[in-house]
Amino acid sequence: MSESAATTAKKRPEFYNIDGKSLISYRWPLASLASGMHRVSGAILFFLMPFIIWMFDNSISSEISFGKFKSVFEVGVLGLPGFIWKLATLGLIWACLHHLLAGLRHLWMDTHHEHVTKDIGRQSAAFVLVATISLTLVLGAKLFGLY
Repeated sequence: MSESAATTAKKRPEFYNIDGKSLISYRWPLASLASGMHRVSGAILFFLMPFIIWMFDNSISSEISFGKFKSVFEVGVLGLPGFIWKLATLGLIWACLHHLLAGLRHLWMDTHHEHVTKDIGRQSAAFVLVATISLTLVLGAKLFGLY
């Protein structure tokens, strides 16, 4: 190749990893958003496992422990009002629902991989996100006593 052809050759585009500045403006595809939130919800469930076990134990042990359990959501405990504990429980409800639905989506896509297209992945991710938010709102309304 001649010297002049090498200098006039068009430079190929360079692609970099997402840095901190462009992370805010980056538009995540729905499938990656659902998958990332699946990981986040799994981490939330893992780290809140002591709280989950405490809630389960106090809700079924006896009538007295169930009364203490209910009072946490009404009065509060450890210096935090009951509203904060309800919000933590609402986050736990979201994490359980999202982890379940996104996990079922991943299992379905793993078993039907030859039929999965980019459009089906986007639609199933949208379904998971909408269903999770809808069910969380319905159960949150029940948790906060709206019905």
